[in-house]
Amino acid sequence: MGPLHPDIGIVRDDGGHVIGDSNVVLDGVEPNQAVSHIIFDRNTPDRLDATDRIWRASNGLPVPPDRRITPDRRRRLRHKIQAADGRSNGATFREIAIVIFGEARVAEEPWKTSSQRDRVIGLVKGSSELIAGDYVLLLRKRRRS
Repeated sequence: MGPLHPDIGIVRDDGGHVIGDSNVVLDGVEPNQAVSHIIFDRNTPDRLDATDRIWRASNGLPVPPDRRITPDRRRRLRHKIQAADGRSNGATFREIAIVIFGEARVAEEPWKTSSQRDRVIGLVKGSSELIAGDYVLLLRKRRRS
């Protein structure tokens, strides 16, 4: 093996390049040349869809609607983000509920037995899971088992 190049990994004696420690050899790749790597696994269809969407957007073509997240899931995600933001800024569950559902709706029920209280607690828990790494699940299309 040859010297380590900071941008493309190890330059082999025969001119090929090894990317990182992956043992992927790219012959004919020059330093600073853009390359891509496709990983074939269960997420490949999602990666290809995302690549197509990025390509269309960058070429001024119409981008089809993103079907990975339904409008209901998108709304719930927005509420999870609001809940996480509220909790990280010291807001109570009740204060978060007022922001998400409105003060009048929160006032309709006693807070301790309120369905909004239970929903906000669930949103905060769900947002914690997203922050811990489950956010990648949002990018996958739903698959039938």
